[in-house]
Amino acid sequence: MEKCVPNQAIVNKSSSSIEEAYRFSVAPMLDWTDSHFRVLMRQITKRSLLYTEMVVAKALHHQKNPCKLLNFDNIEHPIALQIGGDEPKLLAEAAKLAEEWGYDEINLNVGCPSKKVRSGNFGACLMAKPSHVAQCVEAMTNASSIPVTVKHRLGIDDLDNDYLLKNFVVEVANGGAKRFAIHARKAWLEGLNPKENRTIPPLQYERVAALKKQLPHVIIELNGGLQTPIDCINALAFCDGAMVGRAAYEHPLRWKNIDEIIYGDSAKEINPSEIIKNLLPYAEKHLARDGKLWDISRHLLQIVEGVPGARLWRKNLTLKAQNRSANLTVLEEAIKELENLGL
Repeated sequence: MEKCVPNQAIVNKSSSSIEEAYRFSVAPMLDWTDSHFRVLMRQITKRSLLYTEMVVAKALHHQKNPCKLLNFDNIEHPIALQIGGDEPKLLAEAAKLAEEWGYDEINLNVGCPSKKVRSGNFGACLMAKPSHVAQCVEAMTNASSIPVTVKHRLGIDDLDNDYLLKNFVVEVANGGAKRFAIHARKAWLEGLNPKENRTIPPLQYERVAALKKQLPHVIIELNGGLQTPIDCINALAFCDGAMVGRAAYEHPLRWKNIDEIIYGDSAKEINPSEIIKNLLPYAEKHLARDGKLWDISRHLLQIVEGVPGARLWRKNLTLKAQNRSANLTVLEEAIKELENLGL
């Protein structure tokens, strides 16, 4: 098994500019945006900013081997580590580790409304404490040289108006936050679960647009409800960046032209069989480290959709890849099936 060391110690970071990358990003999503999915997305977009799943600062502090929580493949740059917590000392420690490990930035979660997260006194409930969030950000900024950013909601419960929103952003920006990713919905901490909080509170893009107009010097990404590249282009008309969540995971090839559309790169043709071919060396390394093929394959199921044979292909890959002894031949067979479908 390969020795796990900080990426920065063995490779150079990508030349991609973090300032350009945030124009399109794939949001942090628990159980979805792991390293395997991020490597898949890098076959589709080279320029966008990718986020990790949220890592809890306290868990990172107590983890004897941070490799499990922090390791990533060099191809994933530019990449942001999302962290959850409310203790400045632990968050500063996390920021220092993020820099040592080679991350391009660290993002503080002030948007998750789950009861489990709230019981730890972090996530969306911190929107009620802008001064404390500013202290957390300041501690993180002082501990490392990588950008510290914040992802948050429009408001929470009855603490939801434009004055409070602006005050939160201004105070946290004064603490050193370089960018704000705003999920353009409020969060109800009482009465709605996390899934309901992603759909029931209405999207209010106009409030984000008004905030950006009032604070033109503050870098703001729009998050929430963006389903297509056209949605992202529309978001960039009044914000600095567009952050896409589930639409990126559930429809990865929908974004195959995003580098051309957002960053002006040359157009290139991307098809599912090529994507899996490109992943074979990565999958081989994962298997050599005693990983399971399903760890990677579960993220591949949605790269084929809306064409004859897609459902059967997904079924075959699922059945074969879930076998504990599954090896690269499963992916090689999946590639041949796709090529036979003209994909």
